[in-house]
Amino acid sequence: MAMFSVRTLGFPEIRRDGRLCQLALRKGLALLVYLAEAKTSVGRDAFATMLWPECREEVVRARLRRLLHRLHLALGDDVLIIDRSTVRWSESIDVQVDSQLFEQACDRGEFERACREYSGDFLGGFSPGDCPEFDEWAFFRREALRGRAIQALERVVHDKNAASDYAAAAAHAGRLVELDPLSEVYGRHLIRNFLLAGDRATAQRHFEALTQRLSDELNVAPEPETCALLSGSATLSIEEPPSTRYVSGGGVHLAFQTYGAGRLDVLLLPGFVSHVERVWEEPRCRTFLSSLAGMGRLILLDRRGVGLSDRVGFNPSVDATAQDIGTVLDAAGSRRVVLFGASEGGPACIKFAVDHPNRVAGLILFGSLAKGTATHDYPYALQASQYDAWLRQLIAGWGGPAGIETFAPSLCGDIQARAWWAGMLRAASSPGAIKGVLETLRDMDVRHLLGRVSVPTLVLHRHDDRAVRIGAGRHLASHIAHALYVELDGADHWAFAGDQRPVLDNIRRFVDGLAA
Repeated sequence: MAMFSVRTLGFPEIRRDGRLCQLALRKGLALLVYLAEAKTSVGRDAFATMLWPECREEVVRARLRRLLHRLHLALGDDVLIIDRSTVRWSESIDVQVDSQLFEQACDRGEFERACREYSGDFLGGFSPGDCPEFDEWAFFRREALRGRAIQALERVVHDKNAASDYAAAAAHAGRLVELDPLSEVYGRHLIRNFLLAGDRATAQRHFEALTQRLSDELNVAPEPETCALLSGSATLSIEEPPSTRYVSGGGVHLAFQTYGAGRLDVLLLPGFVSHVERVWEEPRCRTFLSSLAGMGRLILLDRRGVGLSDRVGFNPSVDATAQDIGTVLDAAGSRRVVLFGASEGGPACIKFAVDHPNRVAGLILFGSLAKGTATHDYPYALQASQYDAWLRQLIAGWGGPAGIETFAPSLCGDIQARAWWAGMLRAASSPGAIKGVLETLRDMDVRHLLGRVSVPTLVLHRHDDRAVRIGAGRHLASHIAHALYVELDGADHWAFAGDQRPVLDNIRRFVDGLAA
């Protein structure tokens, strides 16, 4: 049996029994890669549309016939099975695709092996030319694989650091820095592990390189936490306070953190995207989280499908996310908690509070809503068509600070905040994966649960919120018995953006009342 290997991570190439197949045909290479990724038959019409989008039908058919003939000559007659309508790899050959080997390693939790498999970005430097549909497909595939590579590297850095294998942790942290050079979290991982490995000179060089990048790209200096690493005033024995932990529940590994102490726990569930480590990188957000930790032990988690939690095949429905809240609370040893649901995090917190009122001391809903899209009896959200248009716009801007003008208008001109949000999006998910997450959130509806909320509830909403209309907050407050409703000034959807003092003051009074 002939063995074919298809390299897609990096510039693509095809090998038969270890020998490179010389293919000077860029469209032929594109066809073979797409066919290998599809793992099934592909229609001739699909290839025609993808590779020659502007040509007449009779021209396209003739070109495809010639291309397939030349592929037969280059690969051998036994490789492709072609009929009048489809093309597929022959069942008599074995086809291995490096991107699929990488994903399989991730699925098995073999993250170190996955990092070895990931030799470069999907089809890096390759395009068949004038094929926008192929390039769009490659973009989504590239971003999905890149996101999983970042997650795998983060997990290996965490594990190697915990095992005191600082040289290996530094090597993998270096790859994280290559993927996101402006992340100070990744930069600190790299510098810290070189210091722990006893290589201060290399740590110093990376600190200087990071300082130069931040100055050139963002016109900012490194944060005090970064500078403290080399000044000797930082504690190097811990990875990064707070540290990330994992718990398994429902077949999913969930990433979470605990920080601070107090008589009550405060679990924060953010909106559609999160990353429990990158969230600390934004100074305003770090200040906000530290303030919450001063009111009680803070618990952060990445819902399934997002951030450092398992991603593949797990779109975070309300029921699934409520289950994940319970799993994390059990792992954290929490008996009584204040649930803080921000934006799309609110519905899952409502669900958990209804199902487990004995575990919930109070419920805080910030910039949240009960239903993902508008209907005749719920006009406070986007229409389904508007939501889908917004989703397409968000995905089109992925890789940059997509949506920041809506989520945080007060920060949209801040270069550092824009870079942080762009990095957060890339690390937390990918365009293709977030599409499934947001479609799940679009279809959620917890209005039937509002009348069953029996725990003390605080509803906070900024009057001019651009992401979730003020009517959604008023609706929550009016349908939850005895809910305290506070309407705040401002247009920022993120609680930490804009003036966070009124937000924190109201939360503090609410939590203090529960703890009294």
